[in-house]
Order: sequence, then structure tokens, then C-alpha cells
Amino acid sequence: MSSPLTPPSYSDIADAAERLAGHAVRTPLLRNDVLDERTGARVFVKAECLQRTGSFKFRGAFNRISRMDADEKTRGVMAYSSGNHAQGVAAAARINGTTAKILMPADAPRSKVEGVKFWGGEVVEYDRGTQNREEMGRAIAEAEGRVLVPPYEDPFIIAGQGTAALEASEQMAEAGAVPDIVICPAGGGGLIAGTGMAMLHHHSAVQVWAAEPVGFDDFRRSLASGKREVNERLTGSVCDAIITPTPGELTWSINSGQLAGGAAVSDDEALAAVAFAWRHLKIVVEPGGAVALAAVLTGRVETRGKTVCVIASGGNVDRAMFTRALESL
Repeated sequence: MSSPLTPPSYSDIADAAERLAGHAVRTPLLRNDVLDERTGARVFVKAECLQRTGSFKFRGAFNRISRMDADEKTRGVMAYSSGNHAQGVAAAARINGTTAKILMPADAPRSKVEGVKFWGGEVVEYDRGTQNREEMGRAIAEAEGRVLVPPYEDPFIIAGQGTAALEASEQMAEAGAVPDIVICPAGGGGLIAGTGMAMLHHHSAVQVWAAEPVGFDDFRRSLASGKREVNERLTGSVCDAIITPTPGELTWSINSGQLAGGAAVSDDEALAAVAFAWRHLKIVVEPGGAVALAAVLTGRVETRGKTVCVIASGGNVDRAMFTRALESL
């Protein structure tokens, strides 16, 4: 990978898997009879909510930060995130012997802020409705000499995230299953870019679908128009983990050629999926991490008669939001 905007290859995902061995959790791939009967499909759920720091973000952050040299580690890292990337970066920084400063929205869930602080990360707040986190993050990194670790526009980040799907593919093979459809939450597009690359390498006929919140379905609309679309708002969904202005330039260059389509789910549908995951799969998933499951449960993606892999990307939900979700039962 010669430059920050050079897409990774499958070999980079395999290399990231080796680097993550012993550091990332090989999260379980779950089955449930109620889920299969309700959808008419054979559904496997990759529980990345059980990953270290509570989401897949640790994978990409560790893959990127572990490659820093001694001088870079002395200077530390800078990141911006609504919370999951923030925690992944803070943990990866501490494990690799460096420091992390994280720009987080003032309305980020307290559980995510507390998670960053647990790992020794320094939190700087900003207003996601009026301030540009990318510009602020770059300015701080430049002023302090820190290495910027973006949430998705980096080939090492994408390769690291792809290891979740690499594991899922291996686990499905162990179960004697071949996926027809893979559904993955999409924010900036790093996870779904790596997911598509890993799955399509092993299953050339698989369909990869993006799941997003209604009103923030920039990937779905971009796939329809053939160009990167911009969301009208930057706030206003319970799916805070996957609210981004537009698909990343690097991630779009990958996803535009490998995604079969996109599905948008409402806040109520995402919360109902959170409740379903708790009741039937016995896992805690945050709303943004549950949108792919919601897309299956609502039929936004037609899965009847298919073998399906759903990525449950994160579980960092605070008490108030989780209580709100359970009220849908």
C-alpha cells in the first residue's frame, strides 16, 4: 500500500489478521431458531459487539497504530469519532505504548466517553452540528505533531476491519454454510469495504448490502446515483455510531464496485432490532450496530430462502437508550 488513498487488497486483510492474533477477540457467529423462522432464511450474526472495546473498530485501530515507528509513538495519535473508533484508538494506543487524543461530539453517549477515558485517552469535545471534525482533527494533529488515525479513510484501517468478515467466512465454512447475502452497517464505509473484500474473495457470487438509518442513507443513495451523495443533516438519529456526512473517498472507490444495494431503516426499527438481539441472541447491540439485523427483520433486504451473514458491529449503548429499546418489546 503505497499511499493513504491506495485501496488495500485481500492480502492486506490476511496480514492484518495475523497482526491482530492474540489482541482482537475472535467473536462468535450466532444462530437463532426464532430469527430463522421469522425471516425464512438461515441467518448467521457476527457479534462484533463482543469485540475488545465493544466494537469492530479495535481491529482497524490496532492494525494501523501497531505499525507506527518509535518516533511516531513518542508523538502520539489523534482521532475523531462519535465513540467506537475513539475507544478502539485509545485501547490500541495504550497497548502499543503511545498516547491518544480524541475529538468527540458533545452529545456522544457517556458510556463511549467513559470507555475512551478508561483506556487513557484524552477527550476533546466539539459540536457535530456546527463544527467540522475532520478540519479540527487535522489542525490539532498538525499543531501537536500527532499521527492522525482516521475512522475509515486509511487502507490499514479498512484492512483491519475486514478481518471481522474474514473470521465470519471461516466460521460459516466450519458450519458448512455458504453465504448468499452479507448485510453490514455503513457509516463512512470502512467496515463494509473490508467486509466486501473479504467475503467476495471467498464467495464470488455473494451479495453485499449496506444498512443505514433513514435520513442518513448516503451509501444507498450514492449507489442509486453513481456518485457520492451528501446527507442533509449531521444529527438526528439514535444510530449515532454510523452518522457521517458522505461516503469516504477511499471507501467509495471500493464500495461502489462491490455493493449490491443499500437498505435504510427507521430509528424505531433499529431499536426493535436492539431488543430482538437482547431477547433472542442474548447480546447487547447499540442501534447503529443493529441496523443490518433490522434490515433483515423488516425485509428491507429480501432474504427468504437464503443463507445470510449479518454484522452486528457494536454494543456501546448507554442505559437510557437500551431501556428505550426494550420498551419496544
